[in-house]
Amino acid sequence: MARTGKDSKAKQKKAERKAMEKKMNAGYANVKLANEQEDPLSQLPSFNVYNKNGLDLKLETIRGPDVDAKTMEWAFKLLETNMKPLYDKCYQGKDPDLCWNESRKRDEMTDDRAWYLIASTQQGTPVAFSHFRYDMDYDDEVVYCYEIQVEKGYRRKGLGKFMMKVLELLALKANMLKIMATIFKEDKPEVAFFKDSLKFETDETSPTDDVYETFQYEIVSRFNLKKKREMEEAENRENKPVNS
Repeated sequence: MARTGKDSKAKQKKAERKAMEKKMNAGYANVKLANEQEDPLSQLPSFNVYNKNGLDLKLETIRGPDVDAKTMEWAFKLLETNMKPLYDKCYQGKDPDLCWNESRKRDEMTDDRAWYLIASTQQGTPVAFSHFRYDMDYDDEVVYCYEIQVEKGYRRKGLGKFMMKVLELLALKANMLKIMATIFKEDKPEVAFFKDSLKFETDETSPTDDVYETFQYEIVSRFNLKKKREMEEAENRENKPVNS
């Protein structure tokens, strides 16, 4: 008896595996290319200054290992001041891997893969930063925003939103599929900033609460719609049923 049905399914699965392998290889190559840039912000010359709402700031992108010790210490202290209370509130007495850990956080911030977008006064004093990375998230190439932190005296002046717009444009320039971030559900201003102001949506990789576990965080993202459409069209072409 002929095994036409089984052969067809096997060919289809093989084609799908090849398509996924091709997608992953292209994604890793794209991330590698993005990380080889000397200065990502140089592609956006009109976005290296912020002159609104009484602010006169300059912006720059720097590789994590190239950030000087004084600036890195300032960034860590700002992050600690702004975020440690939230970590303590959400995870006190719970999984130690999720609690605030200074050593682990410092290692994360100084990782070789880290990039920084830093806003400074014309005199060179830093007032806001974003730690971001070009990376693979599962099988998608992304710009992942690890942190966006602004000094208290510079908030509510549009600076944070401007910096996130810069990150989104950097993602588009590098042909990443999306920009992502992890936010605390308890941090209502942060939730409003990302979901209401920036129009980020809950990402498909975000964990879902159930009767056994409630998650304190949410993963949010915005797609590069042009790349998403192109990838979907390519996937549809390659996943057409294989005739026996």
